[in-house]
Amino acid sequence: MRGSFTKKSVRTQTLGEKLRNFRSEKRISLLEVSRSTRIQFKYLECLEEGNYGELPADVYVKGFLRGYAEFFGVDERILIRQYEKEKGIKINLEKANGTRVEKKEPINISPFLITPKIIAIAAGALLVFGGLFYLYREIGAFANKPTLVILSPNQNAVESSNSVVVSGATDKDAKVFINNQPVLVSDEGKFNENLALQFGTNAINIKSVNRFDRVTTENLLIQSTYQQAPINDAPENTQIEIVPENNKILLEVRVDPGPVWVSVEADDNLVFSGTMLVGAIQSFSADEKISINSGKANATFIKFNGKDIGALGEKAVAVRGVAFTKDTKY
Repeated sequence: MRGSFTKKSVRTQTLGEKLRNFRSEKRISLLEVSRSTRIQFKYLECLEEGNYGELPADVYVKGFLRGYAEFFGVDERILIRQYEKEKGIKINLEKANGTRVEKKEPINISPFLITPKIIAIAAGALLVFGGLFYLYREIGAFANKPTLVILSPNQNAVESSNSVVVSGATDKDAKVFINNQPVLVSDEGKFNENLALQFGTNAINIKSVNRFDRVTTENLLIQSTYQQAPINDAPENTQIEIVPENNKILLEVRVDPGPVWVSVEADDNLVFSGTMLVGAIQSFSADEKISINSGKANATFIKFNGKDIGALGEKAVAVRGVAFTKDTKY
């Protein structure tokens, strides 16, 4: 019977429609695709609209489709085959109608597409180069001596006082010793140490040691013109207690052998903190109390109000808070 069958047309999606559907399903704009794949916006627009005549050479278009497929997780071969098929049909139609025009247009595309694979490779390369750089730095630190720069004092400097500040810089992880006494080094590798001098020539040895025990050494000779005024004119070995003026208390500190780290507080105020060389003498006064800390008790000798009371202890141990007041009797 005629008229008993209904004809239905079956239409397949074009390449452009497929690309638009990919975006629509994931709700991604064409601009976002362009930014992520580094494909120029106008070329993506041409692909979705089927304007193949506005596109560059096929080798570039196939690269666009590979990037597009990788971005959306689809098979690139299906997209490329459909592109070749549709473009071939368009070319044949244009030739048949005499409207085929060869278009040559310089293109400006990024030769580099950012993909997960490339990101993984770049991360791996970064880790490798980072490891090589760390290894190179460690080998350099092992092979080289630490840097040591003395900022003050100058070689053969003449000091009119009985102390001098030794300052300088070294590597961040190095330790510094002045006359074999450790000194504090900041996180930036800087150090400042107050050093008590004896009258005449003082030999100062500054040493920097890194974690691989590589050593850099600097030696200074410093002249001190300071002479300690005598507390009394009594004959040697005569013990005479002095009554200070204004009812103050007096303390004289000497080290032997040196060097020895010493700090002194007068009436709870820090008045000296540093390293004393052998033979160096420091004098202090206070109204009520003088406290002394020493790195070596048996090498730190005291005179209190002119009376020699000997060493702070019998052993080479550190002592802290040894106090002298007006009521102290020896």
